[in-house]
Amino acid sequence: MTFDRLTYRVKRRLLGKPLTTERAGEEKLGNRTALGVLASDCISSSAYGSEQMLRVLVPVVGAAAFTLVLPVTGAILLVLLLLTISYSDVVTIYTRAGGSYVVARENFGPNVAQVAAVALLVDYVVTVAVQVSAGTNALVSLAHLVGNGWTGLDHLQLPFSVLVIVLLAYGNLRGVREAGRMFALPAYLFIAAMGLVFLAAAVRALTGELPHADLTAPGAVPLGAPSDGWLYGASLFIVLRSFANGGSSLTGLEAISNGISAFREPQGRNARRTLITMSCVLAVLVLGVSALAHFTHAVPYTDGTPTVIAQEARLAFGNGTVGTIGLVFVQLATALVLYTGANTPFTGFPYLASFVAQDRFLPRVLTRRGHRLAFSNGIITLSSLSLAILLVTGASVDRLVALYAIGVFTAFTMAGAGLTAYHLRRREPRRRLKITVNALAAVVSAAVVLIFAVTKFTEGAWLVVIVFPLGVWVLIRINREYRREAAALERLPAGADRPRTRRHQVFVLVETLDLATLKALRYAHELRPDAVRAVHFAIDEAHARRLSVLWASTSATSAELELVACPDRRLRHAMRELAMRTTQDGKTSLTVLVPRRLYANALGKLLHRGTGEKMARTLEQLPHVAVTILPFNASHAIQALEAHRLPDLE
Repeated sequence: MTFDRLTYRVKRRLLGKPLTTERAGEEKLGNRTALGVLASDCISSSAYGSEQMLRVLVPVVGAAAFTLVLPVTGAILLVLLLLTISYSDVVTIYTRAGGSYVVARENFGPNVAQVAAVALLVDYVVTVAVQVSAGTNALVSLAHLVGNGWTGLDHLQLPFSVLVIVLLAYGNLRGVREAGRMFALPAYLFIAAMGLVFLAAAVRALTGELPHADLTAPGAVPLGAPSDGWLYGASLFIVLRSFANGGSSLTGLEAISNGISAFREPQGRNARRTLITMSCVLAVLVLGVSALAHFTHAVPYTDGTPTVIAQEARLAFGNGTVGTIGLVFVQLATALVLYTGANTPFTGFPYLASFVAQDRFLPRVLTRRGHRLAFSNGIITLSSLSLAILLVTGASVDRLVALYAIGVFTAFTMAGAGLTAYHLRRREPRRRLKITVNALAAVVSAAVVLIFAVTKFTEGAWLVVIVFPLGVWVLIRINREYRREAAALERLPAGADRPRTRRHQVFVLVETLDLATLKALRYAHELRPDAVRAVHFAIDEAHARRLSVLWASTSATSAELELVACPDRRLRHAMRELAMRTTQDGKTSLTVLVPRRLYANALGKLLHRGTGEKMARTLEQLPHVAVTILPFNASHAIQALEAHRLPDLE
């Protein structure tokens, strides 16, 4: 009990006062806070989306990549328009957390919906790793540019990213409202910072002073020549691959539909307004970053730093003191919004996991709210998986992007297809338009998934290709087990809770004669069985004789002690054999009481190692046998006796 109180005090100190269940309705987000919290992931994707396009184009078409990036960006924005319209439908029709999962479930059934569930869960896990890694890249890029190539932070990238994930988990364990206040501001800082970059670049471009980046700088991605493949039928493949990479700019668009439960009423209307605002901001940012790359020729670097957006800020602001201040502001805002973009899954993942668990496709433990009304188990699960991926990939954004977009575009595909099926079954205004838009969104999203799976297969996409069917199988297997349990309950006859045996015996396992044994014996008699037997397995014959003499000489117990020979010292085997002999007639039920002594100090725990749990596991599979472990606080009893008080045996 002392240990439990200590852990609770630590939890209360770290997480704050517990919130009652009645306050769950108060832990909702207003539109402005929701834009900062839920849209950070989507908005911050603009920090690396255009760079991912250039990573494909620059090695193949060289300087022509900075021209080609604009039409590719235009195609990305068209997809953004389709998805925004599609997800406006989602949040209007389905006003409960789940997004594409609930769309797929309602239109295609629960089993098919698990494809969307796995896609979203994988996406959320990878999102945390990608956003945090990109945020650390922003800080390393700042050190590179301000320190004239200084790389002192490079070796801290992985441990610093790990620390950020731990801090994000802590912030969310404190509750939704605290997470909102903590994580809403960076999104607005990033928007303001990028607005300053675009304004400064526009002014310098109009005056003819906007410089170009050095395309031959050490570490920059080498420029390819168009003839290396561009004129030999590879053009379409390269453009499609660049388009797929640029699709990472749209990740996070689904977060609002998955976290719609966090909005205030009316949830559908508030979520729709926030979604449209987020999409408009994202469109401006992605187009602005790509346009600046076109004019400045900011080129990706092989190790990821300095980033394209950092180079653009440096070229827009210049090298003076004011320019350095502007660069620092942009990079810090970028790092913050990327880190807080990693917070979005901490809102969406627990809600979605809880929703899937309510459908009995995930363990029910994920439906429970914790100390501060957050879904603590979901938060801890997300943190653990994200840390594992971060460590495996070494916090490399380029390696993570291959895992990133497949999940989210699979979810986009399921949402678009589900809404298409939804509108096909109804007669409503603008039905054809809705069907067309959602079908196009599904087809384009599926194409991105296919392109990513093919072009990035050897770069890590194979892992997602394997995880998807495996994850769907696991979720369906969990559901099958839950349904088996429910079906078994339904098959029970009336009066199944009544005893089926005629005789009930209780065994009290005796290690020594002490207060714990007396408590177990008292409890055994309170059960009012047909017989109570105190059983000691004689492993040590000398100890057994001494115990027998002590038992016979005391008046504290009315039950006789039964010694069971155990010459081979296989205690659990002997207990199992005795239990089977006792119940073999099929008319006798047996309850085994195992005293468990609790000690407050470490020395007591060390000196008295109980075997109760092992005994319980040995007997739990036997028919007509029940095992009960009776805890007894030995430390309190000893203290009572030392104070000349009678210890409590209740």
